[in-house]
Amino acid sequence: MTTHTTHTPAATNGQTQSLRAPVVLTPRGRRRPGLIVAGIALAMVGALTAVWLVAAAGQRSGVVVMARDVAYGATLTTQDLAVADVSLDPSVAAIPSSDVGSLVGQVAAVRLVAGSVLAPSQVTAAGPPGPGEVVVPLSLDHDRVPAGGLLPGDRLLVVDTPPEQADPPSTDPAVFETIVARVGVPDLNGVVVVDVVATDDDGPALAARAATGRFALVVQPRGDDS
Repeated sequence: MTTHTTHTPAATNGQTQSLRAPVVLTPRGRRRPGLIVAGIALAMVGALTAVWLVAAAGQRSGVVVMARDVAYGATLTTQDLAVADVSLDPSVAAIPSSDVGSLVGQVAAVRLVAGSVLAPSQVTAAGPPGPGEVVVPLSLDHDRVPAGGLLPGDRLLVVDTPPEQADPPSTDPAVFETIVARVGVPDLNGVVVVDVVATDDDGPALAARAATGRFALVVQPRGDDS
């Protein structure tokens, strides 16, 4: 007869020992104090910058703004002006709100747009012409007036043209830079008189072109006249 021997695990203190999985220790990373300090410093810089921006945005001052559009050369009235508390860069020139009363009766040196901050250079004590300037009237037939019309403050190039039916000039024509001061009402024939401001030096030659009618207009882009 064959005898089978059964092996039982060894017991310690009456308990059976069991097999345990080996414990794997995760290696600890080395701390880098320099990176920690740099991170804290960046966080502090960001916080200080945010505080500075909020404080700068809160520094508002009263200035004069335009309540409505005003044409170049027009006289300012109380209805044209308003005051507002705004935050401006120190490099932006503005007129304090306390001076709004002194602006009534001043003349717009450029075209003024509603809602814009009024700058000292945009007003003058007298209307056009100013020092070193002259006003020359140009008589324009209806076919010489731009389809979009003309407004005070528009910048024009008045270009000398050859006689009727003559060949185009072989050299560059004389050109005069001007600004529209006033636009008259068309007469029964559709002729409009436009007063333009030119320099003292260009005034006589421009008047001669106006007398002969030998000129053409080039309208320059409307932009920031300040």
